[in-house]
Amino acid sequence: MPLYVALVDWTDQGARNVKDTVKRANDFTALAKRMGCTVHQLLYTMGPHDLVTILEAPDAQTASSVMLAIGALGNVRTLSMPAYTTNEMASIVGKLP
Repeated sequence: MPLYVALVDWTDQGARNVKDTVKRANDFTALAKRMGCTVHQLLYTMGPHDLVTILEAPDAQTASSVMLAIGALGNVRTLSMPAYTTNEMASIVGKLP
């Protein structure tokens, strides 16, 4: 299944409720699973983004639905990007003219 990397930033609401962040992360993992996805990593970061997650989803639409569902709760904003393994990238560049 395709992988997606999401950069996650707390909203003002999410920052105010920072003590709940681990519970919210667990809830996100459970939601993703119910939607047919797997959260491979969820890492808290110090810098321009608050979290980074690696999500495996059956397709881009499902990954987008997961990110929209958590965004709708008001605690985070997300920026999602498709991600490729080395073998997948080899296949991609192998198709170049």
